[in-house]
Amino acid sequence: MITKYDLTKASVARALRLLCRPVITGLENLPQDGPVIIASNHLSFLDSVIISAFMPRRVKFIAKAEYVNSPGIKGKLMREAFEFIDIIPVTRGQQSESVAALDPAVEHLKQGNVFGIYPEGTRSRDGYLYRGHSGVAYLAYVTGAPVVPVGLIGTQRLQPPGATMIRPAKFEMHVGEPIPTPESHGHQTGKLRKTHVEQIMTTIAGLSGQPRKDVYNVSPSVQRDAGRG
Repeated sequence: MITKYDLTKASVARALRLLCRPVITGLENLPQDGPVIIASNHLSFLDSVIISAFMPRRVKFIAKAEYVNSPGIKGKLMREAFEFIDIIPVTRGQQSESVAALDPAVEHLKQGNVFGIYPEGTRSRDGYLYRGHSGVAYLAYVTGAPVVPVGLIGTQRLQPPGATMIRPAKFEMHVGEPIPTPESHGHQTGKLRKTHVEQIMTTIAGLSGQPRKDVYNVSPSVQRDAGRG
């Protein structure tokens, strides 16, 4: 049965192909069934739309609840986008990598579904690939799901940070081979998670071509809350 989601997905993918002429590779690397974690670099708000549009399976993401509640045109656009993207809303101040925030993702994966996560935690505004948080490894060890790395290139040109309008621009999405979860014998340690995250981020860097920064990225909203911006 063809659903509204299927029709919207096909329409968005068709529009992106027509207007942006994207280069998409490696879609065959996504397992056809079973739980899968998609781990991608993050350059634009539209990254989730792009991944959802082109991935062969439906993908669920975490997103800030404030996006949905934004006033005016921006809020309207966000709500329309989220009608297409499956999201788990997270309130401001609740870290998307925390165990509490990831509980719904664990349940989603245990049901054999696909969950998308940005290990950097927030968008890169300078083009660097930042250090990955441990949440992606936590999900992998708890559910046993393989991690499929994704490298996005040029998506920031479609909607630069702070911009409300979307403009056509060529971009690339490269999907890597699944990274299996290492055997932990029931004991996932900080060292195991750190090693797994590093493997994931190294693979993403190879797909996206980004130089790396060995620090965590901090969003402007967090900087403002901390009095640094």
